[in-house]
Amino acid sequence: MKSLSEIETVSKRASRAAGYSWGVAEEVAKNIRLLEIFNLPGIKNLNSFFKKKKELRLENISLINKDNEANKNGYCPIIAGLNCLDQIRTIDNLNEITFKKVAYPLLFLPFISRASEVIGKRIFLKIDDSEFLLNFNNNIYSNHAKNEIIETAENIYLKVLENRDSFEEKEWNELYKLSEETFVEENDSLKQSGAGAGLTDND
Repeated sequence: MKSLSEIETVSKRASRAAGYSWGVAEEVAKNIRLLEIFNLPGIKNLNSFFKKKKELRLENISLINKDNEANKNGYCPIIAGLNCLDQIRTIDNLNEITFKKVAYPLLFLPFISRASEVIGKRIFLKIDDSEFLLNFNNNIYSNHAKNEIIETAENIYLKVLENRDSFEEKEWNELYKLSEETFVEENDSLKQSGAGAGLTDND
């Protein structure tokens, strides 16, 4: 089994050899490592993408809008992902955005996972019929369980989710009241036995 360090190093070098700058290659390498950690087929999709990259003639997107539609060949997942990550504050204000036609969308996904950590909010991402909940770049919940290559997505939908508690205020108050039973009222005896008590200052 290949180590995460090997995966990152080879992905970075391959990305540079495929025509990306060293800076972009480093971002791709982080993403492939992330996909493999979450048991998503990063290496498989990256390898396939690089083999077909020249013939695909993909469009690069720079400014992310609410609705983004590529030409007939589709968007490059790496450039689209990078710009989403860079413009995540704008996307947060838009709340939801769409993309029409993105090549190798699993390579786009980890940029959005990392963006979730940047803004401190969960992001819901739908790639055609596959749904992903991205949780602050700590984990990914998904109904996508196939270890496969996805060459293109016709529709990608992204929505930034507002942070909300998963429980009612009543439930919180009840639990907090129970926790109060562990509180100990401070008295003279506790003060004397507390941290630093009885120490002599010899300075």
